[in-house]
Amino acid sequence: MSVPIQPAPPSQCIGAVADKHSVVVIEPSRGWVSLKLADLWEYRELLYFLTWRDIKVRYRQTAFGAAWAIIQPFLTMLIFSLFFGRLAKMPSDGIPYPIFSFAALVPWTFFAYSLSQSSNSLVGSSNLLSKVYFPRLIIPISSVLSGVVDFVFAFAVLLIMMFHYGMAPVWEVIWIPAFLLLAFVISVGVGLWLAALNVEYRDVRYVVPFLTQLWMFATPVAYPASLLREPWRTVYALNPMVGVVEGFRWALLGSPNRPGPIIWASSIAALLILVGGAFYFRRMEKTFADVV
Repeated sequence: MSVPIQPAPPSQCIGAVADKHSVVVIEPSRGWVSLKLADLWEYRELLYFLTWRDIKVRYRQTAFGAAWAIIQPFLTMLIFSLFFGRLAKMPSDGIPYPIFSFAALVPWTFFAYSLSQSSNSLVGSSNLLSKVYFPRLIIPISSVLSGVVDFVFAFAVLLIMMFHYGMAPVWEVIWIPAFLLLAFVISVGVGLWLAALNVEYRDVRYVVPFLTQLWMFATPVAYPASLLREPWRTVYALNPMVGVVEGFRWALLGSPNRPGPIIWASSIAALLILVGGAFYFRRMEKTFADVV
């Protein structure tokens, strides 16, 4: 005898399909959210390719190519040497002024380039933001990383100039990677603030060149920080690039002014800028695809 088979209710069928094929719903975050730094490691290959893309795009169809990484700080050094070193007789801690200024311009040029690129990175990648999901932090970080190539070229010229002046690196040169890391932290921190603000307020791109120029004269690039006495010198180091510039001079040129308190003050300021910028970036991230 055959037994009739009753069809399952529609609700049970839907439940079975839902169990077999799970559905992931992506919703915008609310309030202050976690940084999800583990996602950066999972998407490390994308970080590499975006960095390489920025490097190639910068030097594509240029007459001088990578030489621009050397020309810009070198010409600035010549101008500083003429007006500040020769005419204004600016003290240089007993170091030849061209070397004194160029040792500061190498990390400063890296920082200035990072601000320019990272502040416009989200707006320049608008098509990518609206089409696919990935950690948005990757975009400004890759813009900063692309500037490391320029830093290497300029640093090589600095070493050549030192040998020309009969100066050899002192043992403190082993601290150069630490000071470069500090410059990277500052660049990423400020870049995150500017990139997120530039999505909401497009006039930020007009403020960045002025901010960079003002920041340079507020940093001991053309003059030594030794012009200030303690404790004002340490307070001055709350500008985190003071620690980077003075650290480079101490590590490379054997500057007599050991930047101990300066480094601590600049490092604390850099970490505060980075943490604040990262949390602000993540808070505003939910609006990037709609606004950009």
